[in-house]
Amino acid sequence: MNQEKQQALQNIRTAKGQIDAVIHMLEEERYCLDISNQIAAIQSLLKKANLLILQQHLNHCVATAFQEGSGEEKTQEVMQLLDRIIGK
Repeated sequence: MNQEKQQALQNIRTAKGQIDAVIHMLEEERYCLDISNQIAAIQSLLKKANLLILQQHLNHCVATAFQEGSGEEKTQEVMQLLDRIIGK
């Protein structure tokens, strides 16, 4: 597993732990803004993980595809994904 995927995995594992903590906070009826802050932190971790996975894809899969002559197709796939993420 390369460095980008390793870091993405760590971010997702951390987010998973935070999700469990948010569930516990909800069950304990903790202060809403504290819960919301934790949810925002989880979203940030997941966003970072997604960017690392995309970086890995560009650095490896897309680069290889260009060397093999199918780079345009991989570029289009990335653009479609970005369109969904950004949400025009």
